[in-house]
Amino acid sequence: NFQFSEYSNTPSYNTVTHNMITGRFLSNESSSNLTSNTHAASGATEQQLLTSLSFSDCFHIDKTAVNIHFMRELLCPDTHQNPSEGHGKESSSSDSTNQGTYSSSSPGPFRIENVRGAQAEGHDSVTKEGKEGKAGKAGASSCCQLNDLKRLPQCHMKLGPLRFDETHTVLINVRLCPFYFLSVLKGALPKKYIYLIGKGRDLWHSDFVKMPCSQASITSISEQAVLLLFQGFLREKEGWRLAFNYVFLCSQAIPLLRKGRSATITLSQYQISCLLANAFFCTFPHRNTSRPNAEYSGYPSINFNSLFEKWSERKREKLRAIMHYFKVVTDEHTQPEGLVTFERRCLSNTDTPKWKSCKETLSKLHVTSEGQIEADGKGMLQVDFASSWIGGGVLGSGLLQEEILFLMNPELIVARLFTEKLEDNECLIITGSQQFSSYSGFGDTFEWAGPYQDSFERDEWARLKRQILAIDALKFRDRTEQYNRKHIFRELNKAYCGFKRYHGDEEPDIATGKWGCGAFNGDPQLKAVIQLMAAAKAKRGLAFFTFMDKHLEQNLEQIYHLMVTEKVTVGKSSQDVKFSFLKFLYFIHVLNT
Repeated sequence: NFQFSEYSNTPSYNTVTHNMITGRFLSNESSSNLTSNTHAASGATEQQLLTSLSFSDCFHIDKTAVNIHFMRELLCPDTHQNPSEGHGKESSSSDSTNQGTYSSSSPGPFRIENVRGAQAEGHDSVTKEGKEGKAGKAGASSCCQLNDLKRLPQCHMKLGPLRFDETHTVLINVRLCPFYFLSVLKGALPKKYIYLIGKGRDLWHSDFVKMPCSQASITSISEQAVLLLFQGFLREKEGWRLAFNYVFLCSQAIPLLRKGRSATITLSQYQISCLLANAFFCTFPHRNTSRPNAEYSGYPSINFNSLFEKWSERKREKLRAIMHYFKVVTDEHTQPEGLVTFERRCLSNTDTPKWKSCKETLSKLHVTSEGQIEADGKGMLQVDFASSWIGGGVLGSGLLQEEILFLMNPELIVARLFTEKLEDNECLIITGSQQFSSYSGFGDTFEWAGPYQDSFERDEWARLKRQILAIDALKFRDRTEQYNRKHIFRELNKAYCGFKRYHGDEEPDIATGKWGCGAFNGDPQLKAVIQLMAAAKAKRGLAFFTFMDKHLEQNLEQIYHLMVTEKVTVGKSSQDVKFSFLKFLYFIHVLNT
C-alpha cells in the first residue's frame, strides 16, 4: 500500500512482517486468546487472521518494546542473513520454510524470549525515566542538552560589507552607517535628505513591486483622504506620515522574489513600516483580486482588506497585535532602527543530495516536550511551519504557528508583497525581524497578551540576530500518502534547502518541531526523522520541541539513541549496508499504526 514493495524480498521484511501479522510473537496471554479464537483453532489462513483480528487483539506486547526490538533488527539484519547470500558458514532453511514453521528455539533475534527481553528492557527504561526525571535520563540517552547547541551570537557569521549586486538588492544607501541614516530619517523627512536612501527610480514592470503612488498607477488617494482614515485608528498625524513617507523611503524599485531564482532583499525596518501602512489601507495596485488569471495570482495577498471582512474574535485579537505594532513604529522614542533581510533560496539539481548514498552520521539532537521555538530556540535558526504562500492565513482567520509568528513579528508580513509562492526546492530565510508582542493560546484561544521588549543583539548590518526559516510541508488528505518515497524525498529536499549551510561553519543550529503536522496531517515521528536526516546532511544540530507531547519526546529519544548506538548513516544504497532509511521509515509507520 505504501509502495515499499522493493523490501518485500529482504530477510528483515519476510521474517519480521510475516511473524508479526501471523501472531508468532505472542505472550502467553495472547497465545491462549488466539487458541480460543474460532479462526485460529480451525487452522485459519493468514488472510483470515488479518481480517478477523485487530492488531490489539493479537499483540499484548508493549509497543515501545516492539519498537526497540524491531528497530534493532532493522539496524542489524546480518544476524539472520540468508545462507544463499554467502555471509556466513551457518546453514538454515530458506525464508519460505522459516515462514511456514516457527520454533521458539529458532536462531537469531526473532525468538520470543528476545521479544520479552526487549519488552522488559523497554519497561525498565520507562520506569527509570519516570523515577529519575530529566536528569536521570542523561546516562541512557544519546540526546544532548539544549545549551550544547550552537546559537547566535556565540557562533559569529562573518558578513563582510553590505553591498548591492545582481542577486542582492539593498534599498538603503550602503555608504552610510545604517544606524546613522535612520536617525536622520526620523520625523517629516524633508526632500533634501532623499540622497540618504538607495538611489533609483520607480519601475512599473512585471519584475518589480508596483507602488501605489507610481505615475502609472490608476489608484489615486489624496493626502487628506488618508489623513481622515488614519485619524480613526492612529493618533495625530503620524499614521498618514508613515503611509506617505514610502515615497521618499522607497524611491528605489523593489524586485519580486520570483520562483526558480535565488535572490535577496535588504531594507530598513522603517521602510517596512511604511509599506505595511500602505497595506493596511489596501493601496497596493492590482493586489485586491484573487482571480486565477490575475497578474499577482502567484503571490499571497498583501492588502489588509481580507482582515477587515467577516469580523470575528480571532480578527479582533489580530488587529490588537497589528495596531500595537503601528503604535510602536510611529513613536519617535520606540521607532525601530535597523535592517531586515529576506532571502529566497533555491536548491539546484547539483546541490540536491543523493539520499541513498549519503554517508553522514547523525548530528546532535535535543528533544523536549517543554518550551517554545521562539523563546527557548533563541539565537538558533527558527523553523516557521510555513504555507507555500508565505504567511498563510495571517490576513484571514488562520491562527496556526505561522500566523501567530507573523503577528508577533509583523515585519514578516511584508514578505507577502514580493515573495512568489514557494516551489518544492525553495525556502525563505528572514534575518533581523523584531518581535513586538506577546501572546497566549492557539487557534480560537489565541489572545494578544501585550507588548514585548526584544533584547536581541544586532549584527554588523544592524539586523537583529534572529533568523526565521520558512519551509512548507506537503498537505495530505490521505495520511498514508506521506509514506510514499516520492513524498519523503520531497520533504527531505525541502528541509535540506533550508538547513544547508550557505555562510560557512559558523552558522547556528536549528530549532524546530512538529513541522507539517496538525492541519497538514503529517506523522510527527516521520517528520522528526526527516528533519533529523536533513540536519545531519547539513552538519547542523537540531533542537526539537514537541509542544507538550511527552509520548513523542520519549519515542524520539529512543529512536535517536538506537540510531546513534548503531552508527546509522543518512542512508546507503549498496547491498551490504546495515540500514536502509526508507525501510526504517516504513517500519516506523507499521509499528505505530
